Amino acid sequence: MLSITQIKEFVKVAKDIEFQGACRKEKYQWIEKIIYRFGYFRLRKKDKSILKTYIAQMTGYSDAQLTRLIAKKKKCGKIIADSTERHKFPTTYNPQDIARLIETDKAHQRLSGPATKKILEREYTIFHHQAFERLQYISPAHIYNLRGTRQYQSQTTFFTKTRPVKINIGQRCKPETYGKPGYIRVDTVHQGDLYRAKGIYHINMVDEVTQWEVVGAVEKISEHYLVSLLEELIGQYPFYIRGFHSDNGSEYINKIVAKLLNKLLIKQTKSRARHCNDNALVEGKNGAIIRKNMGYAHIPQKHAPRVNRFYRNHLNIYLNYHRPCGFSTIITDKKGKQKKVYKTYQIPYERLKSLPYAEHYLREGITFEILDKIAYEKSDNECAALMQKAKVELFKSFHYTLQLPITYAIPAAVSANCATPISGSYLD
Repeated sequence: MLSITQIKEFVKVAKDIEFQGACRKEKYQWIEKIIYRFGYFRLRKKDKSILKTYIAQMTGYSDAQLTRLIAKKKKCGKIIADSTERHKFPTTYNPQDIARLIETDKAHQRLSGPATKKILEREYTIFHHQAFERLQYISPAHIYNLRGTRQYQSQTTFFTKTRPVKINIGQRCKPETYGKPGYIRVDTVHQGDLYRAKGIYHINMVDEVTQWEVVGAVEKISEHYLVSLLEELIGQYPFYIRGFHSDNGSEYINKIVAKLLNKLLIKQTKSRARHCNDNALVEGKNGAIIRKNMGYAHIPQKHAPRVNRFYRNHLNIYLNYHRPCGFSTIITDKKGKQKKVYKTYQIPYERLKSLPYAEHYLREGITFEILDKIAYEKSDNECAALMQKAKVELFKSFHYTLQLPITYAIPAAVSANCATPISGSYLD
């Protein structure tokens, strides 16, 4: 073949035929001969591509390999195989050392790197086992390297517990309010189980600065029930919400709630490890508000809409417009020790109005004139009495009776002293 046209026809005909060179040196000599015969560096781009395909088909080299070889021919004038070997670090630990490491890990059930290093040191320095002479100097990091070798993996099998999946939703920090309202603390309160029947869940939300509290009830804390309730509760606040802080429960740390908060431009944060006071405000309100008003008895899930209606129409109004809250003042003594004292008691609505530029925090369409009508429509005692009346009616509406057999062991002495025989079981 003396022309590019002949090579083009040959490539089409011989595309299913495989060729192999005898050795790398012969391949390099043949490539140099072809490049020189056809004047590769003077050809057009299209002809270069045809010639390159022909060389690749004959030698079995890839396109990237041929590109490097042709570049070497252009730069040096000759294609010569590199005779120098790549630099290799000397091997310190041989297969016998890896075998000693395998024995140690099997005996101690694969401890951490530093702990294993300590054992290897003691085997030589204290117990004078000569097989551990080199291993006494190994670093903890290199222990993990040896554990990844083929020899180690083929002779050892360790099972570990499944590691929990880390969810990067919410920032783990304490929210900074800078004295502005709109940073709410959120928590869930369960109304108890009864014979494997779940009760309702209370959602408690408290603003950190004004202690404005909004409570709701839901049947279950799955996303299907919870997201719509959260949106409703956030909408009950008269001011803009800027922060949403909760514990690490999955009912709040999930993609659906995160999507809702992102849509409302609310920053989501979650409690830190070993900081039990991060959500202390709402935890205190759980006992002082929800448990005090709703108790600890089981309430079936079907009553959640009715309880939520009571919260919206009565309890939330009472809490924010008629119930005083204590606000702390930090006092620092001569030694620099800080102490919180509670001398200031205000209604959450009064606290909101007392903030500088309070009207700037209100949501669009909400004014203090509108809120004043709600706050001063009834006195504190009148609103509290109305709320208590509604609560009594709420509990009367539950009306469920459990017909369950309860068996009691009656001592013989007690039964003998009774005029009327006592049965061992009865229906409640």
